[in-house]
Amino acid sequence: MNNIKKKILITGGAGFIGSHVVRLFLTKYSNYNIYNLDALTYAGNLENLSDICDHSNYTFIKGDITNESFINDLFITYKFDAVIHLAAESHVDRSITDPLSFAKTNILGTMNLLNAFKNIWENNWGGKLFYHVSTDEVYGSLSDNGYFEETTPYDPSSPYSASKASSDHFVRAYGETYNLPYLISNCSNNYGPNQFPEKLIPLFINNIINNNPLPVYGDGNYTRDWLYVIDHAIAIDLVFHNGKNHSTYNIGGFNEWKNLDLVKLLCNLMDEKLARKLGSSKNLITFIKDRPGHDLRYAIDASKINKELGWKPSVTFEKGLSKTIDWYLENKKWLSHITSGEYQKYYQEMYLKE
Repeated sequence: MNNIKKKILITGGAGFIGSHVVRLFLTKYSNYNIYNLDALTYAGNLENLSDICDHSNYTFIKGDITNESFINDLFITYKFDAVIHLAAESHVDRSITDPLSFAKTNILGTMNLLNAFKNIWENNWGGKLFYHVSTDEVYGSLSDNGYFEETTPYDPSSPYSASKASSDHFVRAYGETYNLPYLISNCSNNYGPNQFPEKLIPLFINNIINNNPLPVYGDGNYTRDWLYVIDHAIAIDLVFHNGKNHSTYNIGGFNEWKNLDLVKLLCNLMDEKLARKLGSSKNLITFIKDRPGHDLRYAIDASKINKELGWKPSVTFEKGLSKTIDWYLENKKWLSHITSGEYQKYYQEMYLKE
């Protein structure tokens, strides 16, 4: 598949995970024409791709997946051979305050892409693929034991995870009803360069730099499995090229951390890198009211992708976190651009309300 000339649409390619996928495919597969579709909302940033934007096989398209006629026209014009669908509203806190926008983007937007893809290739599926990138949050919450497997029943707890669960179901339904070739992957929490600072790690890096409080939900004992974004992009590449049609792959970091332990590690690393007194950043930790429907623990069993495709994480969390901090410290201009304006208003509403 990777030796054949293809037109590949990557949605959300100016976002955090999407930009790393775009970069990997552009630099690795010169025979692919990569089309990056992004609405450039608050989390989409073309600065994420400034190093590769002049590649001859790269095209950026500004547009919204919720615009049905636009999506239909786009597919008719370009006749994409494959779709890697990453565009999504993805922050749980935002989904609690504005659930309808999550339903519109994550469900209807996905359906627009599925319909457009089906309409141009139905009954001619040879070499075509719809790859839907999803989240482990669709599985709900775990107790202290067990792991999410590909066969784990869905049990979403937030409007965000419910919208992603619905989009997963529609992809599978199109596979069954129309024989549409698809792959789905469900990943754990990503971290790394270019992540918008509403998520825990970049939010706290930015706050430590500026000596602002570190708002930890509840008692901080919520557990997450953390995945370095570049390892995730590599996994997406493997699934795209070698995954079995109509299959699902869980992608996790084999790397569980309680939120409070993660924050303390981050504080220690930041103190070291900023030449501050060890322990000073920990004084910024502030416990705030828990959010509704907060899942206790996520943990992925990624043995399937390891056994079938040979994928495993390339870095330990400590090393990946250190590399991530270095990137933000070396890219303060990027950070200052993205944390201005509307972001400040959002931050005020989410974390500084009484």
